[in-house]
Parts: sequence; C-alpha cells; structure tokens
Amino acid sequence: MFTIRRWWDHKGLQLGLLALLLVSAWTLRQNQGTFLLEMYQAITTPFQLLQPGISPEERIQDAQLLELQTRIVDLESQNQKLQNLVGYVEKETLKMRPIVARVVGRSADHWWQQVTLNRGSKEGIQEGFIVKAEGGLVGLIESVTPNTSRVLLISDLKSQVGVTISRTAAKGVVQGDASSEGVLEFYEKVPNVKVGDLVSTSTYSQKFPAGLPIGRVKSLDLKKLPASVAKVELFPPIRYLDWVTIYPKPENQDRKNPNLLDQSR
Repeated sequence: MFTIRRWWDHKGLQLGLLALLLVSAWTLRQNQGTFLLEMYQAITTPFQLLQPGISPEERIQDAQLLELQTRIVDLESQNQKLQNLVGYVEKETLKMRPIVARVVGRSADHWWQQVTLNRGSKEGIQEGFIVKAEGGLVGLIESVTPNTSRVLLISDLKSQVGVTISRTAAKGVVQGDASSEGVLEFYEKVPNVKVGDLVSTSTYSQKFPAGLPIGRVKSLDLKKLPASVAKVELFPPIRYLDWVTIYPKPENQDRKNPNLLDQSR
C-alpha cells in the first residue's frame, strides 16, 4: 500500500497532465478548433472595440480619393509627354510639321507588329507616311480609314529598313525581330562596325528618308554566313508607344532600283 502511494505521488501529476492533454486533443478534434477560435475572439474583441473603426462612408471616400490621385498622376504623365512632343515638333520646319497622333489600339497577339492611331485620311494621312516617336523611326502607315490609321512597326518580322552605320557608312538592312531589338544584315561580308555604333536610315532607303535614328549596335556576329549580322537595340519605345508624329512619305519612294533592299510590306 505504501509502495502504491509513493508511486502515485511521483507519477500522479504526470498522469493528470497526460489525461488533460488527451481530453484537449479529443475535444479539439471534435469541434475542429471552434472552441479555441471562440476563446481568441472573446479575448481580442474588447481590444478591437477600443480601436476606432472605419465606417463604410469613410471607406468609400478613401476609394474615391485614391481614384482621383491615380487620375491626377496619369494626367500629369500625359501632359509631360505632350510637352515633350510639342517641343520636338516645334523644332521642325513649317514645311515638315508633322501630324500628332495617339495610339488607340494594340492587340496582344500583334504587340510588336502594328498599332492603330486616332488620325486618318480626314487629317491628310495616306498609306506610306512615316511614323516617328521620341527616339526615332517607329514604322510606316500601312492602311488608313477616315478617322484612324494602322502602323506597320519596324519591329514586325515583315519589316525591312535600309540602314547605315553613322560612324563608318557601312550599310545593310534591319529586319524586325518581334522585340525591342532588330537584326541588321550587312551588305559587306566583313563590315567596319563595332558594338555601340549608331544606326540610322540609309540614303539607299526607298521607304524612309535618310538619317532617321534607328538604334545602336548591341552585338556582332562577323562569322555569320552568307553575311555578317548584328543585333540592334531599337531607340524608339515601341514596347509602350503612346504618342507619335506622322510625316509625308519621302519623295524618292517611287524610285525603281533593283539593288535597293528596303521593304516594309
């Protein structure tokens, strides 16, 4: 009897704790934590009541304020873009003043191929007109309606632009790569060119006037056959075009020369 009592003195507390743990586990399993959740809510509710709440009216006012702030930021951004564009246009001679247009349509399936502008034949725009943006050449007017026009971008896989290396006058053709880069194929097998050289439209070009900025040589492959090639980082922000300027097609567009490889169709 004495031995059992001593054993209970030593193990009783442990057995009691074990039984309490088993009962708690069984209870938690049966009510899936509902009891604990209710206890948590009972403890935290008084503290929540002490904090000032946000009424539905205040939430609506906050949402309206955020909307207005977003619109203000957007308007400021558009205003800055227009100011930059106006300054750019004012540098042109009166004879060459372009038509300013905004991109109003762009398909995710043709992001690098074409955009739609909010100006058309009513403003005198015709097929073959040149489209520029900050940074340089963007593309060519491909089709026109009375109020809109569609631009074939220089990043389109079908687009080919006759270009020259400004530093050395090495010439070639830039083809679109459906990205912010183009592929420049040189006429010469080993052209005088290096990474960082600037690229602009060539005097050989039939579709575009000479001297329009295109981009910068990003990489070179002078062992490529049958002709050396380069990757060109395009200057115009084709990825996120917004405002553009439109110019009449060059006077030499109708020249016929089988040696010129400037195609944009």
